[in-house]
Amino acid sequence: QVQLVESGGGLVQPGGSLRLSCSASRGTLDDLTIGWFRQAPGKEREGFGCVSSSDGSTIYTSSVRGRFTISRNYAENTVYLQMNDLRPEDTATYYCAAGPPLGLSFRSSFYKSWGQGTQVTVSS
Repeated sequence: QVQLVESGGGLVQPGGSLRLSCSASRGTLDDLTIGWFRQAPGKEREGFGCVSSSDGSTIYTSSVRGRFTISRNYAENTVYLQMNDLRPEDTATYYCAAGPPLGLSFRSSFYKSWGQGTQVTVSS
C-alpha cells in the first residue's frame, strides 16, 4: 500500500500563495487517483479537488475552483496543489489521499491511503 507524505504548509497572508506536495515514501502514485482534503478546527473533513490517474484530469469544488490547481509530475512521483489567492477560510490541515483508478471523487470513502496532513494558516 502506498504511503503518502504531504509538505509545503505554512503561514501565509490573505491573497498569498502556497504549493503543497504529496509524494510517496513507498510505492508509486502513477496508477492512483489522488484527492485533496482539508479539515478546519471544529469542522468535518472536506474533499475539494482530485486528479485522475489516466489523463491528469481534475475536478474542484466551487470553494476553490479558479484559485487552486492540482497537477501531477510522474517523473517525481508527486502531486502538487498550487493554492493562490488564499483566504482566512482556507485555514485548515490539508491531506492528500490515494484511491483506485476508477474516476474522480470527493468522497473520503473512495480513498484508501492518507497522508499525515500539513497545516495551512492564512492570516495577517
